Amino acid sequence: MAEGSLKIGGLSSGLAVILASGDRKDNPQKSHLISYYDDIGHQSVERALEHIFDLPYKSISSLSGPVDTDFIRCTLKSDIFKHRVNRDVILSNRDGVSIADSGCGPNTVAVDETSICGDIRIFKQHFLVESLAMFSSARANACVWKGKWMYEVILETSGIQQLGWATISCPFTENKGVGDAEDSYAFDGHRVKKWNKDPEPYGQSWVVGDVIGCCIDLDHNQISFYRNGVSLGVAFYGVSKMGPGLGYYPAISLSRGERCNLNFGALPFRYPIKGFQPLQNSPSVNPLATHLLRCLSRLLELKFMENTDSTSVEKLRRLKRFVPLEELYHPIARGICEEFFSAVDQELGSVEYVSWGPLVSFLLETFGKQAPHNYTNLDGVVDLFLEFGGSRLMFLYVINSLSCSCKTAPLVLMECPYSGSYSYLALACHMLRREELMTLWWNSSDFEFLLEGFLSRKGLNKQDLQCLIPYVWWPGSCEDVSYESSMMLITTALSGAINKIEEMHRELCHLVIQFIPPTTPFQLPGSVFRTFLQNLLLKNRAADHNLLPPGVSSNSVLVSIYTVILHFLSEGFAEGGISGWMKGSEAKVGDDVGFLHRGGQQFFPVGLFVKNDPHRADISRLGGSFNHLLRSHPVNDEEAEEIQWEEGCVDDEETRVTHSTTQKPCCCSSCDVDFTRVMKDPIRYTAKCFRGHCSPIPERSAHVAAECSAGSLTDEIVDKPSSSDQPESEFGYQTVQHLRIVPRMSNPPSAILREVELLDAMLLLYHLGLTPNFKQASYFMSHQSQLISLLEETDKQMKERVCSEQLKRLKEARNIYREELIDCARQCAWYRISLFSRWKLRGMYATCMWVVQLLLVLSKVDSIFIYVPEFYLEALVDCFHALRRSDPPFVPSSIFIKQGLSSFVTFIVTHFNDPRISSADLRDLLLQSISVLVQYREYLVAFENNNAAIQKMPRALLSAFGNRSWIPVTNILLRLCKGSGFGSSKHGESSSSMLFQGLLREACIHDDALFSAFLNRLFNTLSWTMTEFSVSVREMQEKYQVLELQQQRKCSVIFDLSCNLARVLEFCTREIPQAFLSGSDMNLRRLTELIIFILNHVTSAADAEFFDHRSLRRQSQSQEKINRGMVLAPLVGIILNLLDASIHSEDRVKNDVVGVFASMDCPATVHCGFQYLLEYNWVGSLRVDPSFTRLRQLEEFLSLLGSRTKSREEQSLGSSADAEEDDDRLCCICYASEADAQFEPCSHRSCFGCITRHLLNCQRCFFCNGTVLEVLRVDRKRETV
Repeated sequence: MAEGSLKIGGLSSGLAVILASGDRKDNPQKSHLISYYDDIGHQSVERALEHIFDLPYKSISSLSGPVDTDFIRCTLKSDIFKHRVNRDVILSNRDGVSIADSGCGPNTVAVDETSICGDIRIFKQHFLVESLAMFSSARANACVWKGKWMYEVILETSGIQQLGWATISCPFTENKGVGDAEDSYAFDGHRVKKWNKDPEPYGQSWVVGDVIGCCIDLDHNQISFYRNGVSLGVAFYGVSKMGPGLGYYPAISLSRGERCNLNFGALPFRYPIKGFQPLQNSPSVNPLATHLLRCLSRLLELKFMENTDSTSVEKLRRLKRFVPLEELYHPIARGICEEFFSAVDQELGSVEYVSWGPLVSFLLETFGKQAPHNYTNLDGVVDLFLEFGGSRLMFLYVINSLSCSCKTAPLVLMECPYSGSYSYLALACHMLRREELMTLWWNSSDFEFLLEGFLSRKGLNKQDLQCLIPYVWWPGSCEDVSYESSMMLITTALSGAINKIEEMHRELCHLVIQFIPPTTPFQLPGSVFRTFLQNLLLKNRAADHNLLPPGVSSNSVLVSIYTVILHFLSEGFAEGGISGWMKGSEAKVGDDVGFLHRGGQQFFPVGLFVKNDPHRADISRLGGSFNHLLRSHPVNDEEAEEIQWEEGCVDDEETRVTHSTTQKPCCCSSCDVDFTRVMKDPIRYTAKCFRGHCSPIPERSAHVAAECSAGSLTDEIVDKPSSSDQPESEFGYQTVQHLRIVPRMSNPPSAILREVELLDAMLLLYHLGLTPNFKQASYFMSHQSQLISLLEETDKQMKERVCSEQLKRLKEARNIYREELIDCARQCAWYRISLFSRWKLRGMYATCMWVVQLLLVLSKVDSIFIYVPEFYLEALVDCFHALRRSDPPFVPSSIFIKQGLSSFVTFIVTHFNDPRISSADLRDLLLQSISVLVQYREYLVAFENNNAAIQKMPRALLSAFGNRSWIPVTNILLRLCKGSGFGSSKHGESSSSMLFQGLLREACIHDDALFSAFLNRLFNTLSWTMTEFSVSVREMQEKYQVLELQQQRKCSVIFDLSCNLARVLEFCTREIPQAFLSGSDMNLRRLTELIIFILNHVTSAADAEFFDHRSLRRQSQSQEKINRGMVLAPLVGIILNLLDASIHSEDRVKNDVVGVFASMDCPATVHCGFQYLLEYNWVGSLRVDPSFTRLRQLEEFLSLLGSRTKSREEQSLGSSADAEEDDDRLCCICYASEADAQFEPCSHRSCFGCITRHLLNCQRCFFCNGTVLEVLRVDRKRETV
């Protein structure tokens, strides 16, 4: 303001420059400075007062006495009222509204509690309502029958709410509410529909923080709705007119947990609509209060202008006898304030209304909505107001208003970076630096509610994103080339706005942490913030449930407080004073490195896990529920201990990377990734990132760089092709060096808020608030890549010669893809701006390092490990994968695990089958992580270099192949063994591992029981999947006229699983053929039966339609992705593997492969199936040309099989005469072998092969269902004799 102030003749004009001259009407350009030279006299005071009070020229006569407070008040009461009575007082026509007294005061509109159906909680002075029942409805105590009226609803949640108008006769039930009857009208932005008995599409989707204006125009019989002041159009025409007292009531219906803030006019509207009146009239004193604040604002402006260039003003004073402003300021300001407080105290409800409206606007104008702010003027106003007793209540209302404004303030592109809630947060932070105002806020009953409001951010819907990001570009886009640079500029501006808001959040939380409440006994800094955190987590602990309970905070609150804590722990505190006492005695002098980056000696208080705190007791633990663990594994004195370890002690020495080693972790090293190249050539980075724009990447903080300056990440990104039986002792680690459990201090300073407590809270906040956001971001980024591929494929097809009808359909499809891609690109851009800031990714990486080492250390202590909350593990895994998929990539994938997170590999391979983890879902989560990582070569290398993975993963995978985990285990085994089967491409199989193939072979050979159990489950599972596939195909045929996408997807998924299982079985026959060729032929017979079973289903006419019908192919997948060859190829490989092993085996006693196939009951089916394999178009199906030698080998096998089958048929004809005599000796299960074994104790008999096969899955007799204790071999010849 100082630089831009008006200057005349090189001198600042001071007080006189903005005063109007006596002849301003005749010559508006003539300033009072010029007229003052004409009018020699002491008139500057009178003219100044006229300007301040906005009075006509010379309406104040020459002063005959001093200018004191009494004179100012007298002037205000006489002259202002006389000159403003016809200009500021607007007489409103209130005819047409009736307000019933519901106990809230006369003429006060509120929710009529007698009208509530369901269960609605009303708090915050009858403004905030929340539904506790599945569906609740209520009306207000005011009705309208003519005129134009409105009320506003601020959405605290964005679920199912029906907002509108209803008559007194509209029935409310547990299932029906506003809009479900003919005499009620509602809008629901969750379902984007309007409701008047029947729903119809209307409006836009709403989000948390939206302000919905509900307007009824009974002059034109219309009802309309507004979203943030923007009309959604007329929703209902022809609304029935009603008589006096029988009009329309404001009414709402809320589903369970939905919350909204109702404003019927008791407070100023956020977005008043021209022509519509509030149901509750505003206080009559509001115009006067507004004018008085404007007078004070003009006084402050004069004072500021005078202070900008005091030298020139003093010269002017000496020449023209100016009265110094400092002599006038205090009596004028005090007089205005006295009149202001006197006016607002005269009317009930006016203090709150004026504080929320005119006063907040005045303070914002004084302070400035953008930097640089006018701290001097604001401090002067606050000092002045605090001299009056009524100001405390006003300031409390101001804090309420600022908090509410943070919830509803939208981001505006043209206002960046000082947009959104920034101005309200900046004003609040500066005011709350005063201990008196901070204490006032803390003493209020709504302290935590208001703090949540300050930490809120308004959500964005599709239309909001269109306004914020009007230009969209993506790699390969055919849009205007200027869109790329425009979008980059926009994302940069929005990133700046988000950074400013997050900076204010940190400053506010910093103030709360530093605040020492005036209580007895004395409390240390941080106690208030700790209480807030505990209560926040307590009420949001169920925020990850599908059906949210009442009272859950907005997701933006959880995200904001998480972001604040992450910055504190990663980047350090802005002021050294706060970090000293938080670090405790371990802190070094001058050590301002963030907690997560310190390295060296680490510690963690075990009491955080074993302490029976109310806000933690019902949180699930790795070993089960907390109460169950207290009974089954009680903790003695361990809550008074803390565990200490040296960073990196759980890693292998040869691969250890810590903050103390020469090579630094990724979070504390500079990375030479060329992100411009990522944007220009996105295909190279598809495996780890998605295509699109990124926000600018700020440098890491100076103190982190100073601490970890050594080492750099110079590896280049390379092309990446895409693609519980163990004993507890096995889960122990090698001795962990530098691990200690030490007692705490005798008098622990439990009141101190420690950094480990913030870390604990941050992990839960991540689990509750960030996990769903990162999942959404991952979905949109993946979907964007798919849409880009679809768009490119459509463009390619359009360039080919197609008929006009096909071209028309392709153009329609392209428009759909393009519109969806534009929306998706905006979503991706927003998530990159809000989630993937460089400093956030750095903090997340350091968090993963810290947490995984903590879990590995605690896993050595069984009694503590089972008490670890589940969210520690869930947050760790999700945070790891969010970093891995970050866009742009945080670091090159080749070093992502290598330089800091090798311990993550150690943890997941060691604990995915850990019986101490009671939740199968958590074990599956770890198993899924392995499944995802091993498909990329750069990550598979980390497994091959990890001792724990080498020693434990092969056996653990075979053991985990069970009812629940067979799908991820199958995927892992398949990826480790890629490229080794028949028909597999030898190129591009980047995730195959010769090391783990050998380890798996050794595990199977050296542990016969383990392999036998695995093979049995593999047989059963493959048989089940093929049966399910056949059943699903037939179900789909029954619904052929309605090709259900879900059923198609089910068939495709089951078919894929069958193919994967067959490939695993092929690997077993190649690496462990002796399991089928040596000893009992049971495995070989089961394998043979399975091959014939699959051949029969795949080649049958019934199932063939799945492969032949073009419409059943999955979206965006080509024909070669779904064909018979996918499952037929491993069958050929199995047969050839066994034939090769039979030829090269040195065992003299081995099972006859051809003989077993020839012994099957359906020789014609077997022959047809193998003939189909020989004639199959392998090149066209798998795009792989199998060698002629291999197919020739299969042909020879078929020829030999035919000869053997014919020979068996001849033998069967020759021995048919004796068959009847031997029927009683045959096994009644298979009718192929002699019944040479019996169950004990029931003595039922069958062949030994059938009994052995049955006992693999069931320990009961298949005749009487009795428990089998023993199986005895029976010599039938001896019995006959």
